[in-house]
This record gives sequence, C-alpha cells and structure tokens, in this order.
Amino acid sequence: MKALVTGGGGFLGGAVCRQLSARGDEVRTLNRGRYPALDAYGVVQITGDLRDARAVREAAAGCDAVVHCAALAGLWGPARDYRTINVDGTANVLDACVRAGVGRLVHASSPSVVHDGRDLEGVDESVPYARRFLACYPATKAAAERLVLAANGDRLATVALRPHLIWGPGDPHFLPRFAARARRGTLVLPSAPGKRIDTVYIDNAAEACLLALDRLAPGANVAGRAYFIGQDEPCGLAEWVNGLLGAAGLPPVTRRAPARLAYLAACVLEAGCRVTGTTPPFTRLAVRQATTSHWFDLSAARRDLGYVPRVRMADGLARLAAHLTERQEARLP
Repeated sequence: MKALVTGGGGFLGGAVCRQLSARGDEVRTLNRGRYPALDAYGVVQITGDLRDARAVREAAAGCDAVVHCAALAGLWGPARDYRTINVDGTANVLDACVRAGVGRLVHASSPSVVHDGRDLEGVDESVPYARRFLACYPATKAAAERLVLAANGDRLATVALRPHLIWGPGDPHFLPRFAARARRGTLVLPSAPGKRIDTVYIDNAAEACLLALDRLAPGANVAGRAYFIGQDEPCGLAEWVNGLLGAAGLPPVTRRAPARLAYLAACVLEAGCRVTGTTPPFTRLAVRQATTSHWFDLSAARRDLGYVPRVRMADGLARLAAHLTERQEARLP
C-alpha cells in the first residue's frame, strides 16, 4: 500500500507512520517541517501546509490511501486558524483524494464533537453532535468530521475515528503540561467525585487507524461511519493524571478546587485574555471536561474494526515510565 499520512510529524501521525512502515507499507507524509524520526522509519517527507490545496494534491498523487491526522489542537486560539486548518484543510484533503483517485480515507476525529458539557456515560455512536461548543477545536473538528462522512461514496470510502485523550511515550500535550505545573506547585484539579473518563494509549490509537484502513472500501460496512476509540478502562481524572505523574517520577496531585468556582474562574480568565490577547491557564472547556464523565461503548469498533486495546493502562504507564527513564539517562554526562 502507498499511504499518505497528514501530520506525520505529530503524536498520532508519527505512530501511524511507524506502524505502517513496520509492516512494509510505502509511506509519505505531509508536514510543515521535517522530522528525523520519520527518516528513521523510511518515510518520504513532503513539506507543505493543509491550507495549500496544491501542496495537498501533490502529496496525495499516486497514493492508495490517506490517513488524515493533521489538525490544529488545543483549547484556545484564533477562530480563523482553527477553521482554515481543521475545516478548510480537511476539504483540501478530500478534494485531493478525489482528484488523485485515492480510494480510502481514515480521518482522525475526536469524541469532543459530541460533548455538550453533560455526562457521556457508556454512550455509543448514535449520540448526536453537540449543538453548542465552548471552544473552536471541538466545533471545527465536528465540522470536519461531517465533511468526511458526507464525502463517502463509490469513488472514495471514508471513516472517522474518535480516539480519546491520547497519551504515552512522546506525548507533547498532557504529560508536559501536568508535569510542568506539578513541579511549580500550581497543578489543581477540579473536584469531580464519581465522574469517570476514558483515554487511549498511543499504540492502540494508531493500530485502530490501520485496522480501519484495512477494512475500508467503497460499500464496506465501516464506510461512512464514525467510531469511538479508547482504552475501555474508565477511571477518575485524578487517577489518570496521577498515573502519568507517577510515570514521570512526580508525586500525586492532591489539591482540588470546587467545580463551580473553577468554571467561574475560567469565564473570567477567558474574558480577560480576549482583551489582552494572551492565553488563559485553563478554559471553560477544560473545566467542563474535567468535571463530567465521558467514556464510551466501544462495541462497534470491536465488531466492525476488530479493535482491541491491546496495551492496557498499567502496561502503558510502565512503558511510559521506561521511556522517560531512558530519556533522562541519555541526557546524563
């Protein structure tokens, strides 16, 4: 297979490239920069931007399939950037697939497209898109997913995966932020007794992309559908955060803030940051996600994709701890 991975230099995209290359597929990526790790996998790197339709078309030319991982993540930033990258960029990918005769597209979406601020406890893919969003990221990811699923047809088969809170070795998002604040003594979690979340280890999320890619074809039962992807091990937010901190050799965080107070503080911070043009330390969406349940029924992914989260939470944390230890030892004189 000749596969294009957009955002191959990112966390999920890099893991997808590694797994595709390991099984012998011919892989190229579309990135805004160059990454030595991808060279080590034998990946052909093409430098370009999703917002450049011509660059996307050139990257897709001659490919059999595309795994679309590139996106602007985060909970704060200019609305225009989120729209042009996540929505317009996805439209460019779809157009490039059609023009190049690419037959399969796996789109990396997010469960945040259905999170409306209320508990999501064991829901399946029948739950509707949220009607309102507290940030640009979930709003634009929902719009992009709609485009992808609507594009499914005889010429291009599409599927959307919704991996939840991806973590593991190389995580550039969650652990670095938690660890930095823990070291400064400023990490405080909103109080959310009884609320549970699910997450997904990076290798499991990447494997789900390959499983979907292999089962995708025009008319296949997975075509035109979205699937939740997770560990299937719901736990409290503090349990997950402290597991990551423990893997980094840091003590658990014990400080808690009342949920209502945290949300009001986020409202004030967001209002002030809009005036000053700065980034708030936390947002309304972050508080809502930290104080509600969001875990999912993975039956459809198991049935249709053959998805099984093979790396369990405990094993993933052990791998993360070993990875961080190796990195620390490599820096020692």
